[in-house]
Amino acid sequence: VQLQASGGGLVQAGGSLRLSCAASARTFSSNGMGWFRQAPGKEREFVAAISRNGGDTYYADSVKGRFTISRDNAKSTVYLQMNSLKPEDTAVYFCAVDPRQYGSGWNVRRDDYWGQGTQVTVSS
Repeated sequence: VQLQASGGGLVQAGGSLRLSCAASARTFSSNGMGWFRQAPGKEREFVAAISRNGGDTYYADSVKGRFTISRDNAKSTVYLQMNSLKPEDTAVYFCAVDPRQYGSGWNVRRDDYWGQGTQVTVSS
């Protein structure tokens, strides 16, 4: 599974960033996609997910109303539009294949379903 994330960077509080994650066409067309993040000293946490056809989206409460996940099936790319960024959004963001909800949390079924991370830093 090949996942290539991009779009991270440094932004001031209140600003916006758009993350992108390109996947192999076969992987992308067959699966829902998602984003997770991990801040220093914290566990990785779920951010957002989108179903295979894009009809269903899911968000962590902490980003609801500020972040939007979308996908372009023609480009095999999933996006995370992040608006009204806060310093607490600072983290390494990871795209993921086929995220699933397990009880109150989310995770992926295979280790190779994680992409490499991209750093997002929000300054106050």
